[in-house]
Formats: sequence, C-alpha cells, structure tokens
Amino acid sequence: MGDIVIEHSGTTHYEALNLQNVTTSENDADLVQSFCGDYLPEDITHEEKSTCTEALDRGYLEYGCPHYRRRCRIIAPCCNEMFDCRHCHNEYKNNINVDQKLRHEIPRHKVERVICSLCDTEQEVRQVCINCGVCMGRYFCETCKLFDDDTSKRQYHCNGCGICRIGGMENFFHCPKCRCCYSVLLRNSHPCVEGAMHHDCPVCFEYLFESINDVTVMPCGHTIHKNCLKEMQEHYQYACPLCSKSVCDMSKVWEKFDMEIAATPMPEPYQDKKVWILCNDCGITSEVQFHFVAQKCPCCKSYNTRQTRGR
Repeated sequence: MGDIVIEHSGTTHYEALNLQNVTTSENDADLVQSFCGDYLPEDITHEEKSTCTEALDRGYLEYGCPHYRRRCRIIAPCCNEMFDCRHCHNEYKNNINVDQKLRHEIPRHKVERVICSLCDTEQEVRQVCINCGVCMGRYFCETCKLFDDDTSKRQYHCNGCGICRIGGMENFFHCPKCRCCYSVLLRNSHPCVEGAMHHDCPVCFEYLFESINDVTVMPCGHTIHKNCLKEMQEHYQYACPLCSKSVCDMSKVWEKFDMEIAATPMPEPYQDKKVWILCNDCGITSEVQFHFVAQKCPCCKSYNTRQTRGR
C-alpha cells in the first residue's frame, strides 16, 4: 500500500519576488540579491546585505499555530475575521458549540488579506511584509495562499490537484484518473479508481481530499485514512468497506482455514451439497463444495467469498 500525505495550502506574493523553499545558508548574499536586487543599489555593501537578510529572518519559527510556523495571520473572506490559518478557522467555525446554521469552512483560494505578525500591518497577500520587510513564510504558494516557515516538510504545489502537498515533488506523481498524487513507487502498480481521493473515508466519513490526516491506498485502489485502516485491522476487519476485497496478504489466514476445514468433516447429509459463490477478491463466480466454515474460491484460493445461491 502507498501512503499519501496531504497538505492543503494557500499562497502569497511579494511582487516579482518569491522566497519559496528558501533556507538560510552560505548563499545569503545571493538570496538577498535575488529578493532585494530591484530595490538596492548594485554597489551595496556586505553589511547592508546582511542587514536585509536579518530583516527577512526576524521571528523565524517563532510565530504560528499548531498547524503552521508562519509570520502572518489571514483575514477570512467568508466572515471577515482574523485567524492564524485556514485550519484554525475551520476548527473554530465548525465547533460543536457553534450554531449549525453558522458553521462553514474558509474558501482558502479566495483569501486576499493578511496581517504581519511582527508589525500588525494588514496588506494584500504577499510573501514579504510591505511595512517591516519580514518574510512571512519561507514556503509561499500564491495559488493556495499558504505560508510556512517549516520547509523541512518539503512542500510543493501540484497543479493537477490544485493544492499544496508535502513530501517533496520528486517523490510523488499526479494520476489524472485518480485525480490525486501518489508515491512514485505506485506509478506502474496502483489500480486506477476514478476520483479515488474525492470521496469520504469509508470509516469516519471525513472528506479525504480535504483531510490533513494520512491517507493510504488499498490494493483495490480505494483510499482510506491510515489510522482508520489500522483500527479496522485491530478489530479483525480485513476487507475494503467499499468493494470487500482483501486489504492485505491473507495467504497465511487461508492456510489456517484449509487446516480447520480438513479437521472438520461435514455431516453426511451435507457431504454432496454444492453452492454458488462469488469471490470478492478475483470476482469469479464458481460452484463449490459447501462447508460450514467457509467456501474457497477455486481460482485464486481465497476464502473471501460470499454465497450467491444454493443448489
């Protein structure tokens, strides 16, 4: 199974400048030149460049919320209130104590105003504060209105999904049929399911495409929260809730079924009884010998079958 980590993001813009995926290093001079070159004289001194770098880095990783490290807050276009991020807004506005008629989620792509956390200046969405010159997020996506100082997440924007994800662009590919990103390890092996991520988790019913929790792909191609799948297995549920195919290798379990059936002969009135079964794993319909314990698929040897009719 392939794991998918999803991060739904937002974007900001600093004129023609972009600090996306920037980290402070021995190349600070080049960084300052790329961001300040249009505004500073060409003969700027090293000390002046260092001052510009310090201005960009003020408050780095010191501000934010449980979801993001960032140096700005957003103005929600839906309710005109200030929040640290869209997740903070959604959690607050969808709290059980809020009137159900007033509950809503923020249209993150429509965020137009932000407030600098250092100087409290309200401004249009941009990466560098128009007043104090601080970088409000080292990772910045203008499409998603996302700011994040923690670039260790290796954020990237997927044009196919229309959102930002984490984990590094080189480690994922976008499947146009499934309409989501998967690990490159699944590029030639995952079963395509139309809009695989664009539905609710079959266990907890949270919309998977908008979820901030880890999602995993089952062998059948359907998707589910990783923790929900783990909880299913803890309760000895090993079939996909949507299509009933096995979610893991069950060969060892089927061997135990073989042993149990061999040790449990059927009473004489049932020894010649046959039934028709449908295998949930391979989809083949077969006529097989009836047994109280289970019916085995003659094609794939799976016991994940259901009786369709008797004889």
